[in-house]
Amino acid sequence: MRKITYLAAVAFAVIPHSVRAQSADAIIDRAASAYARLNSMRADFRQTLTNPLTGNSQTTSGVILRKKPNLLSIRFDSGDRVAADGSTLWVYLPSSVPGQVMRMPYTGRNAGSVDPADQFLNAPRTRFNVSSSGTASVGGRATHAVTLIPKRANAPFTSAKVWIDDTDSSIRQFDVETANGLKRHVVITSFTANPVIPRSSFRFAVPKGAKVVDQNAMGGAAF
Repeated sequence: MRKITYLAAVAFAVIPHSVRAQSADAIIDRAASAYARLNSMRADFRQTLTNPLTGNSQTTSGVILRKKPNLLSIRFDSGDRVAADGSTLWVYLPSSVPGQVMRMPYTGRNAGSVDPADQFLNAPRTRFNVSSSGTASVGGRATHAVTLIPKRANAPFTSAKVWIDDTDSSIRQFDVETANGLKRHVVITSFTANPVIPRSSFRFAVPKGAKVVDQNAMGGAAF
């Protein structure tokens, strides 16, 4: 489940105004507002996981699709897949758990378990202490960074640094660190707001011979 924890990250409608000299609260508020208005999105991403205990790093790429109210698809180049088809969340990780599919209820209310944008931008100032972390160019786009520290002790990560696009308020990059030291670096290599996405893109067919394991809920976030 480690590979799929936190994704992907993403989202958001264009906000044509200056973002210079904004506070951390203002930066995260405009990102959350843009995310809330987004009806659909596509984001291509590159993710690097680093385990400080072993010194090993692993990089993979993929695509995340999202459509309101409760459709989600995350595909990794490795063949791993997460799909929410409107009522059920399917998690298939052949790279680490071959021959097994996890199935659980999904209505969109538990989106934070699989959609990183939802995890960062759903009521962020209620759930995190937010501070400014400077500016940077990410993929040629100007961004402001904010650091999010969870207010509750049992959060799935100890800190997250998130780069918010100055023009469209999308997440362009994020770094996450967990309590066990695992570091996750995700770069959004391309982002499209409100594309037309057929419902068939979110369907999941159980691979032949795979065992389906039912769960009531997912522990932790996906990506």
